[in-house]
Amino acid sequence: MSRFKKAVLIGVVLSSCVGCDRVTKTVAENHFASSQPIHLMGDVLQFQYTPNEGGFLGLGAELPAPVRFWLFTVFVGAALIGALGFVWVSQAMNHPVNILGVSLTIGGGLGNLIDRLLNGGEVVDFVNVGVGDLRTGIFNLADVAIMIGAGVLLVWNALLRKADKSKNDQEQLT
Repeated sequence: MSRFKKAVLIGVVLSSCVGCDRVTKTVAENHFASSQPIHLMGDVLQFQYTPNEGGFLGLGAELPAPVRFWLFTVFVGAALIGALGFVWVSQAMNHPVNILGVSLTIGGGLGNLIDRLLNGGEVVDFVNVGVGDLRTGIFNLADVAIMIGAGVLLVWNALLRKADKSKNDQEQLT
């Protein structure tokens, strides 16, 4: 893939992730922060404004504020810069599916990092999905982008390994 096409794909994915994440978090702050949880689709979907000082599903929220800052702001920011540099220069990252997966993960991380910088270290979470007592934690669109990106990478690379194994098996038979 050419550098230009790679840059366009990365730029579109990052700007889409961050833009959609900012819009949904602004809606959550403006409409859900001062209301009771909103229940939709027979309570399968809930919208509930929840500030989150921790990481995914609130992990690390109980850590002291300076530790959270270094872990969730400084370290995550450095990791995102590193991941962006890796996807940009790596020859292994020339297939659009790999670029998409990594870019979704970076875009979600960037959305949450921006949120932390704008909200004194907190991320706005507002979505909860489930049936009865079986529910997810409260999350946001950036978290969804991270999970989809990781899923794309896992499935794509598993399929590549399976294809390589089949190819190697065929070559051994001949």
